[in-house]
Amino acid sequence: MVNFNDQDFFSSKCVWVNGPVIVGAGPSGLAVGACLKEQGIPCIILEKSDCIASLWQKKTYDRLKLHLPKQFCQLPKFPFPQHYPEYPTKKQFIEYLESYARKFNINPRFNECVKFAKYDQSCKLWKVKTVLPNGSEIEYICQWLVVATGENAEKVVPDIEGLKEFGGEVIHACDYKSGEKFFGKKVLVVGCGNSGMEVSLDLCNHNAQPSMVCRSSVHVLPREIFGKSTFELAMFMMKWLPLWLVDKTILILTWFILGNIEKFGLKRPSTGPLELKNTQGKTPVLDIGTLEKIRSRKINVVPGIKRFSCGIVELVNGEKLEIDSVVLATGYCSNVPYWLQESEFFSNNGFPKAPFPNSWKGKSGLYAVGFTRRGLAGASADAIRIAQDIGIVYKQDLKQKKQKFPTHRGCISTF
Repeated sequence: MVNFNDQDFFSSKCVWVNGPVIVGAGPSGLAVGACLKEQGIPCIILEKSDCIASLWQKKTYDRLKLHLPKQFCQLPKFPFPQHYPEYPTKKQFIEYLESYARKFNINPRFNECVKFAKYDQSCKLWKVKTVLPNGSEIEYICQWLVVATGENAEKVVPDIEGLKEFGGEVIHACDYKSGEKFFGKKVLVVGCGNSGMEVSLDLCNHNAQPSMVCRSSVHVLPREIFGKSTFELAMFMMKWLPLWLVDKTILILTWFILGNIEKFGLKRPSTGPLELKNTQGKTPVLDIGTLEKIRSRKINVVPGIKRFSCGIVELVNGEKLEIDSVVLATGYCSNVPYWLQESEFFSNNGFPKAPFPNSWKGKSGLYAVGFTRRGLAGASADAIRIAQDIGIVYKQDLKQKKQKFPTHRGCISTF
């Protein structure tokens, strides 16, 4: 018997979606939405934040620019404006995404956090339950589910001995905006990827005293070689040469431009940069000026951390540094395991089990976009594939319905 005084009964509702449900309104989700709209296929995009591309809008530092030329970062059906520079700024990229959403009339349902999504074998449909800020719930029923939450949904905060007793300010790179407030302070940057390198450079430019932790090996490449994007050059060579030879050529050219970086504490991996990216998803660092500061000792490169204590960090080599603040440039991870109740297509780390280029499609109408570890170009390619695949079934279903329920004079056919 239904208790009509039960608030849950009135605070939840069920919505049938005559098309895919897309989880995530970042660049990947927008790309799929646009490709579906081009085919006249309706969809719903669910976004837990209050804006599109929340990672870019709320969790990136002010000086951020695209690391690759704009032609490798544009979404399907809509190039960047011609007047944009080769490496658009954070503000320009956000403006581009907002223009993209307007062009394709994409209106995500904001502030809806997906609580869970699961496939119902009995009715052969997906059920996606969301929670609104007021606590009410909505359950969406659909034939297709597109996971577009991406590789960088949640920040990674490592458990380092003594960090809670450190006493100074500790923030993740997603909360770092500018080095302005760190003027004159000794700041430890934990991580030497693209974010760690760029945060260290920004701190240095604001007259802070950064020390950057380089615990493991890292590939540092020039952003450009002989005036050409290193990435663009690598992609060109891969059309004609095997991967190992492209890696070797890039590293030789890098040595001529950057010199021996290992003497500054930046040890290179034994695996080449492109092979490492393909096999382990580790992105090489594209230098935009950080190495110059490292050479001049304005940025201090230090080994791994042993423990923290009050105002001090002890390194694995026994050295102790007095520091005022810590910035954790320790990256992000997928949040898929927290809400998607599925284990055949996605692994425990929140990435598709199937390797590229087969990581975009699962079974029972499940798709993934933005998990290729190939940036925006990879997400765009997957978005096109997904929309085309859904379009085939959608149009077949529509044709069958029209044959089964023909439109008669004086009647309106709706589907």
